[in-house]
Amino acid sequence: MNSQRLKIYNGRILTPYRIIPRGTVLISGDTITAVKEGDIDVDGAIEIDAGGNFISPGFIDIHVHGGGGHDFMDNSVEAFLEIAQTHARFGTTAMFPTTLTSEKGDLLKTLDIFEKVSKENIDGAQLMGMHLEGPYFAMTQRGAQDPRYIRDPDPKEYKDVISRSNIIKRWSAAPELKGAIQFGKYLRSKGILAALAHTDAIYEEVLEAFENGYTLATHLYSGMSGVTQRDAFRYAGVIESAYLINEMDVEVIADGIHLPAPLLKLVYKIKGADKIALITDSMRGAGMPEGESMLGNQYSGLKVIIEDGVAKLPDRSSFAGSVATANRLVKNMVAMANVPLIDAVKMITSTPARIMNIADKKGSLIEGKDADIVIFDEGISIQTTIVKGKIVYNSNEQLGNE
Repeated sequence: MNSQRLKIYNGRILTPYRIIPRGTVLISGDTITAVKEGDIDVDGAIEIDAGGNFISPGFIDIHVHGGGGHDFMDNSVEAFLEIAQTHARFGTTAMFPTTLTSEKGDLLKTLDIFEKVSKENIDGAQLMGMHLEGPYFAMTQRGAQDPRYIRDPDPKEYKDVISRSNIIKRWSAAPELKGAIQFGKYLRSKGILAALAHTDAIYEEVLEAFENGYTLATHLYSGMSGVTQRDAFRYAGVIESAYLINEMDVEVIADGIHLPAPLLKLVYKIKGADKIALITDSMRGAGMPEGESMLGNQYSGLKVIIEDGVAKLPDRSSFAGSVATANRLVKNMVAMANVPLIDAVKMITSTPARIMNIADKKGSLIEGKDADIVIFDEGISIQTTIVKGKIVYNSNEQLGNE
């Protein structure tokens, strides 16, 4: 059990409402015990001088497939641990490992590995629960999802998967498919978040879906319909629906490539920081050099190319996931979308914490919450990452070792 006391001082503390210009955060064990202006005298605490940098809640990534050369669907303990450690270097302190469309057997293996890894994962971002992305998608909006496994919701299948594990916290699907509304109702009855994804739905279908549990739009603009024309009549798609339904939350891949600056500005202008979760949606190439890579399972996944800071299908017809890290998302929202830093941080801390129902413990620097903290500079380069009171990354130590 972590019983050490930490004192982080001489930093600009980011709260959801303001920046404390020179403040101190105290930690006892795995919990925040004080957040105050100025300095605080504490005997026997390990002291961290923030050096005037920002002291922020740890970043929460609710949609991440991999990083550091590994994918969660490699189905190995090593992959899970390496991904958690890789993203911790970039400020992620909590994450929801995400699957891809696959055979049921592969999916069950991934869930089994999660159960094994949770206790061993002491040096990386905390694993908060699984996000299943697929296989219930519209073939026309599959993007890089493997078409071999795409199908309609099957009650026998999804009930069996859910009955085997209590770690599934979210499932993304296309709500217009046969049986998808019933699927959404079932997820809601089990306390699992249903999300719209890889879908060709129109407004009327999205509205019904929202009323039946689908309250989050997965990676807005990617793998979803916009305005369509059928027999001369125009219909609003999922994108417009996400804007029209005020209460709907949206995810944004703010890697600077999936969405250009004008669209980042538009999403922020309409939805606001309280309804947007920044996500990496990163695959195994995050934190790795460019070149050939693999999306999904290393043995049965899809070959992709990483170039221009993004993963692409080999024919370059579509993006195949991002290689973003959490700090890059914050940096882009500030630099490209002109979003105030406080709001950019909110979109990767308190908003995702609320969406995933973990705001009682995570997402803001408040006394009594988990001591998940990152220290970063003006360029959003991570200096220190602390997960539940334990320092898991320190840039000075890393630089000294290399």
